[in-house]
Amino acid sequence: MAAAVEEVLGDRITAGLVVVKDGYTAPTRKVELVEAGHPVPDTRGLQAAGRLLALARQAGPDDLVLVLVSGGGSALTPAPAPPVTLAEKQALTRLLLAAGATIDELNAVRKHLSLLKGGQLARAASPARVVTLVLSDVIGDRLDVVASGPTAPDPTTFRDALAVLDARVGRQRVPASVRARLEAGARGEVGETPKPGDPLFARVEHVVVGNNELIVQAAAEAAARLGYTAHVLTRSLAGEAREAARRLVTQARRLAPPACLIAAGETTVTVRGAGRGGRCQELALAAALELRPDEPLVVLAAGTDGTDGPTDAAGGLVDAGTADRGRAAGRDPAAALADNDAHTFLAAAGGLVVTGPTNTNLLDLYLVVRPLPAA
Repeated sequence: MAAAVEEVLGDRITAGLVVVKDGYTAPTRKVELVEAGHPVPDTRGLQAAGRLLALARQAGPDDLVLVLVSGGGSALTPAPAPPVTLAEKQALTRLLLAAGATIDELNAVRKHLSLLKGGQLARAASPARVVTLVLSDVIGDRLDVVASGPTAPDPTTFRDALAVLDARVGRQRVPASVRARLEAGARGEVGETPKPGDPLFARVEHVVVGNNELIVQAAAEAAARLGYTAHVLTRSLAGEAREAARRLVTQARRLAPPACLIAAGETTVTVRGAGRGGRCQELALAAALELRPDEPLVVLAAGTDGTDGPTDAAGGLVDAGTADRGRAAGRDPAAALADNDAHTFLAAAGGLVVTGPTNTNLLDLYLVVRPLPAA
């Protein structure tokens, strides 16, 4: 996004800073790229978030602040509101991720522990004109959820954030400073994030320049070129990854071959084991266990950003022989799924999909291919 903006605007850019995930780089001249931690925030992101706020506060009424927002921005730009520390925000992020919190839930909490999220970057830039270009990794393209909506009105409240903690982990398990800030906000002792209707948004415009509709359309066109009938199931697949795997396989079994079932979305994983993986790898492993022996289905689950969870894989590609190939390599697929260790199992079975960074993030893609029977 930064490279594209430079190509269009050139020397009209006064200054710029973009925070990216490790390994996600592009050649830029005026826009500085800074790498930071994801999905758990780190000190590099903390420093970059402070610099972003400082840049925004320098803008005057005659300036245009162009904000480039993509999925992952929440973790990449931590700006914890005192007395919450970065270490405490890291602990909270890990806790909520392990509990299977959805992106909406996670961001409702993040916005109320931040100096930047939930419209507060737009507040810092006021009265400048703000135009935000969005690559959406959120089902429904909710502007307040993509990267926690740094320039968007925030419909959530401190009470909503507390409700997420109570439902997912219990507020007594979170750091004391987090609990104290959210409870103070719920009592009205801490100012809320800017809400819909706030006059500051009169000079703020959002444009969604990409979402998972592009991914689904491209997949359907590719399937047709290869001779498959494309069946788009949904652009909003959600829920536990292993349950979603079962639904996808069941739906694909009903299709007449040659067919390609296509879905996009973002599932969740409630972590109960000690293994490595991500939601796409877990879905792929669960699908491998769901497939019957010699069933002619092939399942792909992959993140469009090229990484799935805290691993170097984008996801997994499995068929009816994947489970046996893993067993032959000394791995038990059922035990791996129970331990949330899909990465280790798929690596042994030859089922990992490794693409490297794609420099974009448009949710996850799921395909189930049902070819014609062998002659």
